[in-house]
Amino acid sequence: MDRYHQGSLDVQERVGVRELAEHVGRSIGAGIKDVAAAFLELQPHLVVGAADGAGRMWASLLTGPPGFVRATDPHRMAVASGVPVGDPLAEALATAGTRVGTIALDPRTRRRMRLGGTLEVTARGFAVEAERVFANCPKYIQKRQPLELVAEGAGVVRRGGALTADQERAVRAADTFFVATTAADGVDASHRGGMPGFVEVLSPVELAWPDYAGNAMFLTLGNLAADPRAGLLFPDWESGAVLQLSGSARTEYGPDGSRSIRFRVESVVEGLHPGRLRWSTPEYSPANPALPPHRGSTTR
Repeated sequence: MDRYHQGSLDVQERVGVRELAEHVGRSIGAGIKDVAAAFLELQPHLVVGAADGAGRMWASLLTGPPGFVRATDPHRMAVASGVPVGDPLAEALATAGTRVGTIALDPRTRRRMRLGGTLEVTARGFAVEAERVFANCPKYIQKRQPLELVAEGAGVVRRGGALTADQERAVRAADTFFVATTAADGVDASHRGGMPGFVEVLSPVELAWPDYAGNAMFLTLGNLAADPRAGLLFPDWESGAVLQLSGSARTEYGPDGSRSIRFRVESVVEGLHPGRLRWSTPEYSPANPALPPHRGSTTR
């Protein structure tokens, strides 16, 4: 299998990690190993990235009792759940052939696993024929414990084309978000974490965040080099609310070797869905870089 497309190769060359990326890329496979299957069955949520019918990228959060996500064979992951009513990916995740990227992240253990492939509709939800499967290191994952499932909820509470003042505050207070990107070889869903304030709100329609050192694969930045479409998911861990943004992103390279991503907001969906899961306050990752002084204080 081709581990990287030209976008990722170009970024790896620019940053000077091509050899390292080739070594790390050996962890990418097309099959779900036994240890990965066992991990999936313990997870109470799954992030799924895909494009909607209009071609906009989104990332959505699915929640269910452990076991609602499971590997039914080494090349197939079944999900016994749909997205909440009104979610922007409701139609895409009920359409056979949709290209999807998923990430299962366990805040309890700081473990995560990514799986991308093609969707198949099933009687209980959907399945993904796996094309790319791999685990990531625990860097930048905040540790949390699940508290309770909340049965009631208002569903989608707001849609728009720009962030409201409350949504801006939520983004500034976030220590975690997920990003869905795409390229010719498929869709990827990835995690970003840091101290609250690591995501800057430059305006109601523009965000920025630093690209911290990771696994050297540059799958997300490589996808953005090939296709600027992106979908962001900001979970409010303590309430279970979700903020979903769709738009476009580009990478900016600093003369000091730093990298940052600028994201342009085009569509916003805020939800407080029934069946959401509430989590404890975080134990921040020791890998989180310190923020510049002017960005070190945020409130939700």
